[in-house]
Amino acid sequence: MNIATLVFNPIQENTYVVWDDTKECVVIDAGNSNPKEDAALKNFIDERGLKPVAAVNTHGHFDHTMGVEFLRREYGVPFYLSSKDRFLLDTAQVSGSIFGVKVPAMPGIDGDLEQMKEFRFGDTLLVVIPTPGHTPGHVALYEPCTKNLFTGDTLFRESIGRTDLPGGDYSWIMRSIIERILPLGDETTVWPGHGEKTTLGHESLYNPFVVEVLNDEVKYK
Repeated sequence: MNIATLVFNPIQENTYVVWDDTKECVVIDAGNSNPKEDAALKNFIDERGLKPVAAVNTHGHFDHTMGVEFLRREYGVPFYLSSKDRFLLDTAQVSGSIFGVKVPAMPGIDGDLEQMKEFRFGDTLLVVIPTPGHTPGHVALYEPCTKNLFTGDTLFRESIGRTDLPGGDYSWIMRSIIERILPLGDETTVWPGHGEKTTLGHESLYNPFVVEVLNDEVKYK
């Protein structure tokens, strides 16, 4: 499996292009937000002869969804998101204005990750892991053979996602991290929605939000 990170939009969001030897690819959290960024994403895909088959999102915040409609128009791909995050698409323009970002029209959901345990493309399988907390419908996407994990805004390098936005919940995000993400193993590579990649082993040792729970200094439920 091949993974490329493209950083887009004023929020500096990580958009991931993921492909295998079949050349089929998915774009995870397409955050491209203007013609220059659209062109950068298209050039990356076309120069490598990749065939996009889906736009798949960990969650519905505007900085992760602004490029989805471009992918649907350009390549005719379906959009996969948990239906629990549909309300975030409906309020994206208002949310963007709070951060001073002009948000385009949001796409409709073609496939509901709430109803899916896995997503397949080419020779690749991504396990869909519900990880609510940052948003109600947040999911992580896990490739078990290579142990790569796309955590969206649930887990960052030495930090966690915000829980003070609509639909956020601290107890749920920590439950997601402690009970559903960390058991995947220390060697798992984490590809977060913002910032640098990390490993679960590193986060178990150096992420202050995780460490204080593992040491029973803070109760999360």
